[in-house]
Amino acid sequence: MKYSYAEYVLLFKAIADQTRLNIVDLLSDGEKCACQLLDNFKITQPTLSYHMRILCDSGIVDGRREGAWMYYRINGAVIENITEFLGKIKSNNEQCIRMSDNNCNCHVEVNI
Repeated sequence: MKYSYAEYVLLFKAIADQTRLNIVDLLSDGEKCACQLLDNFKITQPTLSYHMRILCDSGIVDGRREGAWMYYRINGAVIENITEFLGKIKSNNEQCIRMSDNNCNCHVEVNI
């Protein structure tokens, strides 16, 4: 799975909120019903739905309906992709994301 910079921005924006980050943490030990998530916050159901829509739209969380209930779980493939991305930018790496576009000038030496 490969993303563009714009898609990574959407992923990071999705988790750049304390409530959403807490939701992802709660889901880290398995699928949960929306009602189980709601019990952990002092927010309304519409507010939870707002946050869940952002997390689902980003792909970080998957949702499924079972009757009247919504169940959510982390999308492991997306989390692995984020981890891989962070791994590539944390060190001196010849394989930066832009290298695949042949537009990378981050390794160009400049003589002053």
